[in-house]
Amino acid sequence: MTDITESPTVAMIVGAPGTSLAELKGLLDTLGMEVTECIELPRITTTAKFGIGTGKATEIVTKAKETGVDCIIFDFDINPTQQRNFEKIAEMPVFDKQEVILRIFAQRAQTKEAILQVELAKLQYSLPRLAHTYGDMAKQRGGNFGAKGSGETQLELDRRAVISKTAKIKKDLEKVVKERETQRKKREQTPIPVAALVGYTNAGKSSLLNALTASNVFVEDKLFATLDPTTRRFTLQGKTELLLTDTVGFISNLPHSLIDAFKSTLEEARRANLQLLILDGSDPEVFAQYKTVVKVLDEIEANKNERLIIINKCDKWIAPEIESRLKQEFIDAVWISTKTKEGFDELSELITKKLFGNTQTFSFPLDRADLIQKVRSRGMLISEDWLDSCILVTARIKGAIEKVLNQYIIEKK
Repeated sequence: MTDITESPTVAMIVGAPGTSLAELKGLLDTLGMEVTECIELPRITTTAKFGIGTGKATEIVTKAKETGVDCIIFDFDINPTQQRNFEKIAEMPVFDKQEVILRIFAQRAQTKEAILQVELAKLQYSLPRLAHTYGDMAKQRGGNFGAKGSGETQLELDRRAVISKTAKIKKDLEKVVKERETQRKKREQTPIPVAALVGYTNAGKSSLLNALTASNVFVEDKLFATLDPTTRRFTLQGKTELLLTDTVGFISNLPHSLIDAFKSTLEEARRANLQLLILDGSDPEVFAQYKTVVKVLDEIEANKNERLIIINKCDKWIAPEIESRLKQEFIDAVWISTKTKEGFDELSELITKKLFGNTQTFSFPLDRADLIQKVRSRGMLISEDWLDSCILVTARIKGAIEKVLNQYIIEKK
C-alpha cells in the first residue's frame, strides 16, 4: 500500500545578530514543522523595503530556493509591507515569529474563551496584512462602470468584514469574561487563598500542578501545552486548603495582540494571593526567560503580588556557572524537581510561610473563644488547647489580623 502520510512543512529560519534560534526551532517543532536551514545575520542594516539590506534579503531568498524549503520564517518582527515584498521575490510564504505563535495558539485552544481569544488575536494581526493576500490582483466588486463610485475593492470588503468580525468576537468574549467573573466572585465568598503558577512556557507549571494535587492536567514537552487556566485544590499543613491555578506560559516577544486577548486569563496571576514563578534551571536561557516573565507581569500590572521563585528540573544536569549564578541571583528560591518531587517539603513550607506567616503561639482568655474563629477564617489554625486559665493556640497569621492578635502572642518561631 502506498504511504500517503503528509510530509512536514520544511522551513528556513532567520535570526537577528547574537540571538539563539533554539526557541524558534522549538516553536516550529510544536507546529510539526521541520527546520533544515538556519541563518543568523551578522548585522542588520534596517531598510523600509525588507527590514534588512536588499543584498542580504536577495541572498536569503536565493538560498531558500536552492535548498527547496517551503517557507522562510524570521525570528524578529517584519511588518506587512516587508512581508509582502519578501513574498514577491521568494514566491513562497514568508512570516515571522509572531505568526508562528498565533498558529500554535490556534492549534492548542480548547475552551470557548481560548478559541475566542486566539481568533481575536489572529484578526488583529491579519488586518494590516490583508493587502499581501491580494498584491496587485485586487479586483473591483460591486457598482457599475461609469456610475458614481465604482464600488469597493475585494480588499476593502474583506477589511470591513474583519473589523465587523472583530467587534462581534469582542462582544462574545465580554460575555464569557463576565461568566468567569461571576464564578470568581462565588469562589471568593469562601476565603480560600489562591496561588498562580506563572513562568516561561515549558518551565514545568502543569507538571508541578499535577505533582502537588495528584491531577492529570495535560502535560507535553512542547511549548504552549497549556492555554486555559486550570485550578485545583492543594492541602497545606493543618488541613488548610489552597487553590492552585495554572496559567498560559510566557515567551519572548509575545505578540501584544495575544497579551491583550488573554488579559482575562492572565488576570488569575494579577488577582492571586501568591505567585509561584517557575524557572527551568536546566535551560541556558533561564535568566532571559525570567526577565521576559517579569516584563509581562509588569505589563498586566501583576507586579505587586507576593512572589516565590521556584527553580525546577534540579534532577537534570545544570551547567556549574548557571547553577552558581542562579543561587546568587535568587537567594530565597526553592529548588525542586517535579519528576522526583525533590524539594516539595520545603516548597510546601515556603508557600505556607508566604501566605500565612511564621508559626506563633497565643494565649487567649477563656471568654474570647471568638478569636479562634478569626484565626480559622483569616489564618491557619494548627492546634488549640483549652486549659484552666486560658486557651493555648498555635497558628500562623499574617496581615491585619496579626495586629488584632498581637497582644496575645507568647511565642514566635
